[in-house]
Amino acid sequence: MKFRAHDAAGDVSALLQLPDKPIGIATLAHGAGAGMEHANLQAISDALVRQNLATLRYQFPFMERGGGRDSQEVSFSTIRQAAATAQDLAPGIPMIAGGHSFGGRLTSMAAAAEPIPNAKGIFFCSYPLHAPGSPSDQRAIHLPQVTVPMLFVSGTRDKMMTFDLLQPTLIALGSKATFKWLETGDHSYQTLKRKRSIKIDIFDQLARAISGWFLTLK
Repeated sequence: MKFRAHDAAGDVSALLQLPDKPIGIATLAHGAGAGMEHANLQAISDALVRQNLATLRYQFPFMERGGGRDSQEVSFSTIRQAAATAQDLAPGIPMIAGGHSFGGRLTSMAAAAEPIPNAKGIFFCSYPLHAPGSPSDQRAIHLPQVTVPMLFVSGTRDKMMTFDLLQPTLIALGSKATFKWLETGDHSYQTLKRKRSIKIDIFDQLARAISGWFLTLK
């Protein structure tokens, strides 16, 4: 399927996965270097559906056409249009918005600029707080402007998440922010299987964290 991302950018592709009895729907934006059909995003989506959360994966225009990144105006419009499309496709159930890495960060930036209509919360699969080897908290500065609850789910080996740098922001956000670690996961949720004390698949662990948080939203 396709939806109009922005008048200047045209239409983008999207994939809906709908369980038999969905309790909600999650928009799922892709990372910077891989589109909505990447195996990682597919695994996240499949796991969420197992938790009875429908998903709408979608492309940003730059990934749809190839080429350079989109402007903030185009990116934010795409995120909002994805949210509206999700509600049209699954009417009457609560909606959350988020994505993996770059896609989740952009979703929070859009929500900080202006609330995403009807989004009950924002979730981040591997929030990219900084580039690998360049610790910084600059990508967290906008988070206090987000008005809805937020969930961060990161692997303990994620080289783009230095928790000590994010912690002051989390403290300032108070009950509006929830953080979950996934044991031995890296930024793409690859694990060290022999060192994991938790035996369930990391994507199922991720989805359970998201669905559990989702059920707390009002």
